[in-house]
Amino acid sequence: MKTTRTSRVVTLAPLMALTAGVLWSFGTVLARVADRSDAFQYLTWRSLGIIVIVEAWALLAGKPQSTLRAFTSGRRMMAANVALLLASIGFVYAVKTTSAANAAFLGATTPLFGVAVARVFLGERIFLRTYVAISMAFAGLAIMLLGDLHVGDFADNVVGDLAALASAAGFAFYAAIVRSAPDRDWSPVLPGYGVMMIVICSAVTIADGKTLVPPAADIGLAILHGSVFIVGGTLVFNSASRHVPAAAMTVFAQTELVLVPVWAYLLLSERPTATTLLGGSIIVVAVVGMAVLDTRQQVTTEVLTAA
Repeated sequence: MKTTRTSRVVTLAPLMALTAGVLWSFGTVLARVADRSDAFQYLTWRSLGIIVIVEAWALLAGKPQSTLRAFTSGRRMMAANVALLLASIGFVYAVKTTSAANAAFLGATTPLFGVAVARVFLGERIFLRTYVAISMAFAGLAIMLLGDLHVGDFADNVVGDLAALASAAGFAFYAAIVRSAPDRDWSPVLPGYGVMMIVICSAVTIADGKTLVPPAADIGLAILHGSVFIVGGTLVFNSASRHVPAAAMTVFAQTELVLVPVWAYLLLSERPTATTLLGGSIIVVAVVGMAVLDTRQQVTTEVLTAA
């Protein structure tokens, strides 16, 4: 009975990973719809939604307070908080200032930043295929940036593009930190980076002379984004990661980045430019191709070891 149940969970794990990407993609659309608040106002309320739902869950489950543990669990936990903070600020700022497609496709470079971080901090080997994938990604990035040269709000678009790349780097650092201690409970990071986000974004908002209370509709969208789509997607993804190889998870994670431009087109009538589609497609092919090859090598190695 237990074996059958475990087998069913393993079978459903890839679907769970894909579902996480779908949840995250809808959250990105909400950030785009909330157009009467800037990135910092939006992130303040989104973070509040994350903290409330995580702490409520901990209370119901009889677990220790997660937010406090985020700041009392050592330097590595703090580093994870900062990395996820950079990732979240960068991505939402990108969604608010450049096109949804640009933000999504440039965010897809996370695994490529990841191999560089893993090489420097974890001493992991970089294969030839990884260098090829990185070169392809840079080519795709160049095409997208060249396309922005012909857009009226060029400066905003480029800053948004750079913010998306900073987000990808932040997620890569976060992944490397988590990978350095895979058996550790990293759940406090969600409310931990949320508190830091509230402090920083509130300070920026006040310094800009703006209100901390944007229109109620935008507040509702931000809280929904944090409490349902961020927390829900992360919980589903973490559950799936226990049964799916890390390289395969990289492929499944691209669901979000592929769907964001689709939802932007269907729900917001936002048409990506030809250069965005071309450059973004090159980036996705590079990332997914690298992940597929990594998975094949991992399977081959396990078979040879078993033999």
